[in-house]
Amino acid sequence: MPPDGFLDSLRRAFGARREPESPLPTPDGRRLALVYRGPAARPAGCSEAVAELLTTGPWNLDVRYTGPHEEIPLSATSLAHAHLYAQPGGGDLDPAYRRLRKHAGEIRDYVQGGGRYLGFCLGGYLAGDDPGFDLLPGDTDQYIVTPGATVQHDGDTVVETRWRGLPRTVYFQDGPHFLLDEGADATILATYPNGTVAAVVAPCGAGKIAVVGPHPEATDDWFLDENLPVHHTRDLAVDLVNELLA
Repeated sequence: MPPDGFLDSLRRAFGARREPESPLPTPDGRRLALVYRGPAARPAGCSEAVAELLTTGPWNLDVRYTGPHEEIPLSATSLAHAHLYAQPGGGDLDPAYRRLRKHAGEIRDYVQGGGRYLGFCLGGYLAGDDPGFDLLPGDTDQYIVTPGATVQHDGDTVVETRWRGLPRTVYFQDGPHFLLDEGADATILATYPNGTVAAVVAPCGAGKIAVVGPHPEATDDWFLDENLPVHHTRDLAVDLVNELLA
């Protein structure tokens, strides 16, 4: 449960309908990370896997859910308190964007103003601009339709990548690849076997984004539920967040 007084402070801020002058610190001084949970992140488990990663990682974050049915609603005011906003995977791009479109400008302003955006799979798609939040120096598209793609269906499977030059097998379900503008200021962490970009970190205004097409945050049960061999890739998810928060 949130510490006493934390949500009351947020509710006072929402009720006043004004932006806070400075980020609201959590009672123990940890930085706030907001993880979206709601109808634009389905099936269940996607948001929880991201929250577990951020909670147990080495960043000393205070992790809370935000969304239409959470105690902290997604809004410009709540984002102003956050050091990091995470958009999990789950679901299809067009219906997800229809649900989040009213927040697109708030999320873009938050990142360009100095915030951090972390996107997994669908969250990576949403960092593009057609449709999306327009955070990338470029756009996104399906990996499975690229020439030479090693996965050519939209079911749950695994995909081979090269992460910082080393071969790694990662959980995958119709994730994006990232089409970067020529000369874009970006750090490519991972590529698919055909050379397309699988994970990238890039500045966005005064802020920063980190997005990945596969699911390095996947827990063992994701693999087991689909009768896939288990691959432990948490270290890759930690690397992605480290680059975002560096």
